[in-house]
Amino acid sequence: MKERGRNVNRFLKQLGQSVIYWTVVMALFAIFRYYGLSEEEGIIVPPQYGFSRALSMFLLFGLLIGIVGAFIEFLLDKHLSKRISIGFSLLITFVIYLISIIILSTVVIEITNRFYDMGINNAKGWWVYDKTFWAVVLYIVFSALIFSFIEIANDKFGKGVFVKMLFGKYKEPKEEKRIFMFLDLKSSTAIAEELGHLKYSQLIQDCFYDLNEVVPEYDAEIYQYVGDEAVLSWPYQKGLSNNNCVKLFFAFREKLLEKESYYINKYGTSPIFKAGLHGGILMVAEVGVVKKEVAYHGDVINTSARIQAECNKHEVPILISEMLLNDLNTDFFMSKHLGEVLLKGKQKKVNIHTVMTNA
Repeated sequence: MKERGRNVNRFLKQLGQSVIYWTVVMALFAIFRYYGLSEEEGIIVPPQYGFSRALSMFLLFGLLIGIVGAFIEFLLDKHLSKRISIGFSLLITFVIYLISIIILSTVVIEITNRFYDMGINNAKGWWVYDKTFWAVVLYIVFSALIFSFIEIANDKFGKGVFVKMLFGKYKEPKEEKRIFMFLDLKSSTAIAEELGHLKYSQLIQDCFYDLNEVVPEYDAEIYQYVGDEAVLSWPYQKGLSNNNCVKLFFAFREKLLEKESYYINKYGTSPIFKAGLHGGILMVAEVGVVKKEVAYHGDVINTSARIQAECNKHEVPILISEMLLNDLNTDFFMSKHLGEVLLKGKQKKVNIHTVMTNA
């Protein structure tokens, strides 16, 4: 049920973004092509082809493309993204979109012909020699590439970070208050030796794919992957809100347990991850020219990593600093104080706790 709820929430969010984007895109096409056309010298536009009618037709087309496109992207992402190459995925996506555009165009023309008596040809095979249709297809292809670029940039840099980079916010280092989670595969060395390089890499791919299934629900940003370790981050208040930074760990663990039979059948083991959490003020800056990225510097990251390294010693799956714990709402979970530890490289001891859900 929780898996279904996550899928529904993700789809509804994708649907909203898709409908808004494609409605705006097709409205712009109507404006570019038809606005003011009747005022151009030497061009006669019949009344039934006026701008207002063209705009309403393309708004309807954009709405339908947004809805259908959301379904296409969701299903392809869910069932094909892990199994095929990017090139083959793009080819399949193009073919599906082309078929969808032909069907939707025919439907929209039929509707507008009935309401406005525009007399546009939509007989069988009308689209083959229709130049306007292919102009629309070309426009949609470029628009889809822009949409994909925005999605890739958001995935790469995190929600909202790409826009901030465009405006040069991180050209100079800035202070931010954030929460970091270091998430690491338990007994990774032993598993790698048992599985071999290829199988082990496939295991890590599957684990991080499942991690990405739960990340959006808890407003997390994946800062980076380092081998079998993932580093997650939240703006401080977003991480505290609804205990997102703690709930994500338990949601990921539950996701892996739901797929336990899959992992055992494929890899002979069920992966278990351990996590360390800490938060505070650190510096963020844009670094590099080639493979440019936003990098975080400061004690918060080092402390988070070292807290996670204590999990094996205390035989617990998750550890959290007392400073961060004090800012969270502890109604959702129980905590147990494990004492003060002098983390490697630190001069002052840090109080650490493990947490368990009340459920």
